[in-house]
Amino acid sequence: MKKPTSSKKISLKESEMLILRGTAGTVAIVKVGPHGQFFLETENEEIVLGLEPHDLIVASALSVNEKIEKGLKCILFMIREIRSPLIVLPKNHPASPRLPIVVSAGKKTVLSCNITPGTHPNQDVLCGSNEFDSLEVTGTLGGAQLKNLPQCEVIKVNFDV
Repeated sequence: MKKPTSSKKISLKESEMLILRGTAGTVAIVKVGPHGQFFLETENEEIVLGLEPHDLIVASALSVNEKIEKGLKCILFMIREIRSPLIVLPKNHPASPRLPIVVSAGKKTVLSCNITPGTHPNQDVLCGSNEFDSLEVTGTLGGAQLKNLPQCEVIKVNFDV
């Protein structure tokens, strides 16, 4: 039996971070903001991502606790504010199973529990816990549209460190 899901539109400002706290995983979401050029580093090339201010950076962790939420905020801050590149590991890289947090940036991200963390250069799919499998996160002018949202805590916090 498929778990009950919903769709929700949530307002989100550039100064805010949205946290989806489940029982086995956590997802954090921020707006891209005005600096829409990001670099995606793969084994063989550097890809320039041109994103709109209302697009989203989504981070996912396969655990739930206060330390993970701080880590999610730090990773998102490093990418959006410090301009750290997004890194894609090659398939079968030994570090993949040890990644505590993975990140995607774009207009739309779909979470999947059936992919290897950190190895997908297409920024429309992101590894997530079973409960967030098929969650679809889309940036809108005023916030984020969440489809297939499972039962979880939805929390909005200031995005600062």
